[in-house]
Amino acid sequence: MSLNRSEKEAVISEVTTLAAQAQTLVIAEYRGITVADMTKLRNQARSNGVNLSVLKNTLARRAVIGSSFEIVADQMTGPLIYGFSVDAIAAAKVVANFAKTNDKLVIRGGVYGGKALDANGVKQLASIPSKEVLMAQLCGLLMSPMSRTAVVLGALAAQKGETAAA
Repeated sequence: MSLNRSEKEAVISEVTTLAAQAQTLVIAEYRGITVADMTKLRNQARSNGVNLSVLKNTLARRAVIGSSFEIVADQMTGPLIYGFSVDAIAAAKVVANFAKTNDKLVIRGGVYGGKALDANGVKQLASIPSKEVLMAQLCGLLMSPMSRTAVVLGALAAQKGETAAA
């Protein structure tokens, strides 16, 4: 079914808005994926704040003109699914995790920070821990010297207590 001109303009403006807000774009080929698997992927994406869409490639190319995602316009061929996310790693995580369990989803590439990523780059981006995990690790590192000092001081106090009792 073909879209008329006003529908095409609406799609382009919607994708342009998504591209203006997003930090990351992941492109993957979905050839051969069942409807049930695609529904699972969309639900995972929605729950992680990722906008996952199947778009006409010509409309997607027009929509990303002038944005940081324009550098992958030449890769927009074939049956592709586009994942835009405001969170820097959410789109990469969702697509990469799904690709691990479903070999029919092939990651083509993506864009982060204005730089084009190949499939391995997207997988590396997906392997970065979430913001919450990184903050917890940082808190643990900051508290480590203090807790070690407290343990040493407690051991010294206990040792002096034993010496005074003897």
